[in-house]
Amino acid sequence: MSFLRRQLVTAALTANAIRPVPGFRAGIPAFAAGWLTTELAPHLLAVTAADTAAHLAPRRRTTAGLALAFANLAGQLFLVDQARRVGTEAEEALVDGLGYDYVEQLDAKPTPAELATPWRRLVNPFRMRDLTVRVEKDIAYAPEHGKRGLLDIYLPAEGEVSNAPVLLQVHGGGWTIGNKDQQGIPLMQHMAAKGWVCVAINYRLAPRNPFPAQIIDVKQAIAWIREHIEEYGGDPDYIAITGGSAGGHLTALAAVTQNDPAYQPGFEGADTSVAAAVPHYGVYDFSGCTGLRSAELMRDRFLAPRVVRKSWAEDPEVFEAGTPLLRITKEAPDFFVLHGAHDSLVSVEQARLFVERLRETSGATVVYAELPGAQHAFDVFPSIRSAHVVRAIDRYLHWHWNGWRREHATGTLSS
Repeated sequence: MSFLRRQLVTAALTANAIRPVPGFRAGIPAFAAGWLTTELAPHLLAVTAADTAAHLAPRRRTTAGLALAFANLAGQLFLVDQARRVGTEAEEALVDGLGYDYVEQLDAKPTPAELATPWRRLVNPFRMRDLTVRVEKDIAYAPEHGKRGLLDIYLPAEGEVSNAPVLLQVHGGGWTIGNKDQQGIPLMQHMAAKGWVCVAINYRLAPRNPFPAQIIDVKQAIAWIREHIEEYGGDPDYIAITGGSAGGHLTALAAVTQNDPAYQPGFEGADTSVAAAVPHYGVYDFSGCTGLRSAELMRDRFLAPRVVRKSWAEDPEVFEAGTPLLRITKEAPDFFVLHGAHDSLVSVEQARLFVERLRETSGATVVYAELPGAQHAFDVFPSIRSAHVVRAIDRYLHWHWNGWRREHATGTLSS
């Protein structure tokens, strides 16, 4: 492929990352191209710079190709800077939602080194091995479901933990694909290294197991954690939940439907409440109730035939019951909602409306970070953006855990 053609392809990728191609039909290809381009912008920048430098030999110069290459480099620098600004954006969201003095409630204020971009760790973003963390793999929480009823537990590699806070990770994949060891790894490794007990679950997948099988499994996992996590050093009284995409939907739905017997067949009496929820780029309008055209298209063209296996006309109740936005009550737990402003698969408007409803209806503390330039799945592997997101979630969860402990200690003393 000629230099000019390489730069044309790079230009198309860079332009789509800066401004994704709009429309429901273009959503998947726009995401696929934009996600990797956005999160691997430093690597693409290095490749483009090397390719351009090699082409600068006098006999090989192509004016059009060089002009396009320099435009690509400018665009990629913009993407890198946009990702770096996520650190500031996330911190502003925390201050806005928790108060400017929230850091006073952390164990220690974050240092400049902790807030800086970890460039060295991002050289190979797909190497996610962490020697400070060990994993107990393939523990059955729902043996009747085979491998879909298994979970992994992430723990500090050294020393014993006791009464540690618990973070439950729910993978995404459109409710139809995905596995417990494919998503949320950077966050779980980071939190486990800091003494948390992190649990990643499989759950039954559609279309073989139509919705609501997925949320039932999430609830069953919460019930299992309540009963067994103390054996691994976790505190069964404090469970936070997180997940992205379909996992973000299940995270939010589990949080706002605590102890709902309809989603707990055979374990109706189990406590499935959570202390806090941190959904990423979740689907909050499962039923099209917002009137957003993108949500209606998702419902009719994907959720109905592939996930629910019923049309909206046949059974609107199952869609409405599965819509987190419609299930919010004043008992909802605290939330930290994250969404990319350039999400091609799930409109950021869903997150905005969900957060608005949470703030209007619940008595919860609600933090919302809308990340500039971020696509869907921005946190799957280590990148500039995901590094800042992970550390922002770390600060939020420690703030929440410390506040919960103070309230719990006060309640114990007063009783």
